Amino acid sequence: MKLQGKQVICLLDDEFEDLELWYPVYRAREEGATVRYAGPERGKKHIGKYGVPAIADLSFDEVVSAEVDGLLVPGGWAPDKLRRYPQVLQLVKDLDEAGKPIGQICHAGWVLISAKILSGRKVTSTPGIRDDMENAGATWFDEEVVVDGNLISARRPPDLPAYAKAFVDALTK
Repeated sequence: MKLQGKQVICLLDDEFEDLELWYPVYRAREEGATVRYAGPERGKKHIGKYGVPAIADLSFDEVVSAEVDGLLVPGGWAPDKLRRYPQVLQLVKDLDEAGKPIGQICHAGWVLISAKILSGRKVTSTPGIRDDMENAGATWFDEEVVVDGNLISARRPPDLPAYAKAFVDALTK
């Protein structure tokens, strides 16, 4: 259990990509991390694109960045909603400044773009937002997982094994 005692937040809103939420969450939990969901409202149920629900353990306002060891941002359509919350953008900035692992997959790059942390960074994402990532100052790679310091990024569900392993490895350091 190499992540025993680690606290991870997974951001949550409607229409997350089910696999991109559940796979890395379960992987981190298998290694002993405590993973909690943060959404706009504590206790609110959010439904993934394929109908799988997840319930927010905390509201965005309740998350204390100093108590968080890592962040997971799932893809799907949720990132377009998540990036509109100032508390989410501040959390991303705080964790990035602290060098804590931030995992993002598929469309989750939109959240990092809006947090303005991608200038000069190496990333990947779904090819559909490649231009957005590059316009934010990132160098984009068509690879299953790209690790640049504390940022761990992946393209889409087939990349989940490499992505989850890289995120767990980053949390272990």
